[in-house]
Amino acid sequence: MNFSNTTPILRIFDEKKAKEFYVDYLGFTVDWEHRFEDGLPLYMQVSRGNCVLHLSEHHGDCCPGAAMRIKTDGLKEFHSELHEKNTKFGPHIERTPWDTDDMSVKDPFGNRLTFCTEIST
Repeated sequence: MNFSNTTPILRIFDEKKAKEFYVDYLGFTVDWEHRFEDGLPLYMQVSRGNCVLHLSEHHGDCCPGAAMRIKTDGLKEFHSELHEKNTKFGPHIERTPWDTDDMSVKDPFGNRLTFCTEIST
């Protein structure tokens, strides 16, 4: 029996703010968007590399304030990329007691994304 990657669903409240954060700031791409009808809540998929996230305005899908860890082998490069954008988010890298370097950012809806890389010993 094998299990595959997970696709987290994150609660959002504002399409414009979500795209500013996930697309403009983090560099994700909008893969697709869905609404049952015009004016109804948005459900969309964004991705960067192999990281896929679902963002939902639907009340019953999930609660704001989620936390997740996203593994990357390019944390220092990603950190530099974000700092070059000179925005209000400005994350920093922390060394953890469990031998990872972590960089956390919070989206405008209270969800925390921690990008991490294992430290080679």
